[in-house]
Amino acid sequence: MRKIRMTPVRLLVLGFLAIIAAGTCLLLLPVSTRSGESPAFMDALFTAVTSTCVTGLVTQDTYSHWSTFGHVVILVLIQTGGIGFMTVVFALWKLGGKKISLKERAFMQESVAAPNLSGMVKLTGTILLGTFLFEGLGAFVMCFRFVPDFGWGRGIWMSVFTAVSAFCNAGIDLMGIKGEPFASMTSYSGDPVICLTIPILILVGGLGFFVWQDIKNNRFHLRKYSLHTKLVLVTTAVLVVVPWAIMIVAENDLPWQERILSTFFTAVTPRTAGFNVLPLSGAGSVRQVTIFLSIVLMFIGGSSGSTAGGIKTNTLAALVLSVVSLLRGKRSVECFGRRLDEENVKNAAQFVTLYLLFAMLGVILICIFEQENAHVDSLTAVVFEVISALSTVGLTLGITPFLSVGSELVLSVLMYLGRVGCMTFMLSLRTPSAPAASLPLERIRIG
Repeated sequence: MRKIRMTPVRLLVLGFLAIIAAGTCLLLLPVSTRSGESPAFMDALFTAVTSTCVTGLVTQDTYSHWSTFGHVVILVLIQTGGIGFMTVVFALWKLGGKKISLKERAFMQESVAAPNLSGMVKLTGTILLGTFLFEGLGAFVMCFRFVPDFGWGRGIWMSVFTAVSAFCNAGIDLMGIKGEPFASMTSYSGDPVICLTIPILILVGGLGFFVWQDIKNNRFHLRKYSLHTKLVLVTTAVLVVVPWAIMIVAENDLPWQERILSTFFTAVTPRTAGFNVLPLSGAGSVRQVTIFLSIVLMFIGGSSGSTAGGIKTNTLAALVLSVVSLLRGKRSVECFGRRLDEENVKNAAQFVTLYLLFAMLGVILICIFEQENAHVDSLTAVVFEVISALSTVGLTLGITPFLSVGSELVLSVLMYLGRVGCMTFMLSLRTPSAPAASLPLERIRIG
């Protein structure tokens, strides 16, 4: 029998499966629910997947269905899935005084999509320190809103849970405490504390660990930033400001202060955390242009090596720059006085193609499974749900709790693929083979 070689890619794929399995087992315990009874297997599995893959789609309201023990399990899954399980393992190894080998550094490199092996120990420290610092600051600020609303103990817990969920781009909340399940942050629409703190946490978490390290090392010396950091910062700024401006114009039925704050929140949260302060479905829901922009932003997501999902900002930047180079008659893709590696552009095109194929397959399967479901009467809702799952966002137009088991399994697989990476998953299935001889070259017509 042929022995399967454990590569870093395969360890990443299997590691997330192991965390999901452990989380499912814990959530199946009677102590995990408020009723004291074991939950349905699919509810436990779906919740474990959405937490570990930092997505946010839920079949049951998190506060009213799960107990405090269940909330702690969900929070641990979010934190582990957000920073990467290998980061946690790496940190435990260091605390235990274990010497980190080159093989283990390679595992860590794959986990956070680092460009090279050097500086992995330092990067791990930066990830952990930055994560706990920003989550702590976010929780501290939100205490000024949640403690007056819920009391000291519960208010602090709500602040910590929300801060971790926001920074890890999970979007899972405990707002069912207000008596309205699946309401997310709609009761805080226009509130400056919530509408500014949560988006800032989402943006910082979605920038990526390498961007943090670059900014930490070079401070405000912008010229010293790597091309990756420059592209991420510029693309992120454009993807916040442009949709925000459009939403301010579109959502013109809101008072000015609420409109500015709530649309800023709505422009940021699709990349990629499933909180919302404006209702996405039902009475008083947002305009269609906001729904469309949300789908586009979910599809793009955050940046490589971050807690976010989607095709990533740097992937989008590489494809846009390649089109610009074509229009300018350039042979190479250029930006900020640098030339992009042609392999990067090729990988970007491959990744987006694979991403679109998985999204289309998901839409087709859910449309088949929900043909007779009266709650799923819109193709837009299905597309929104699929992109939300695959991009690990968690926003929904309200159909998640009404989906069949088949559709829940489809979304679970999409969330998993979105977290480990479609390309990573496909590469984990590949077996090395001897290079084949080059075949005759022939051109085809494109476009």
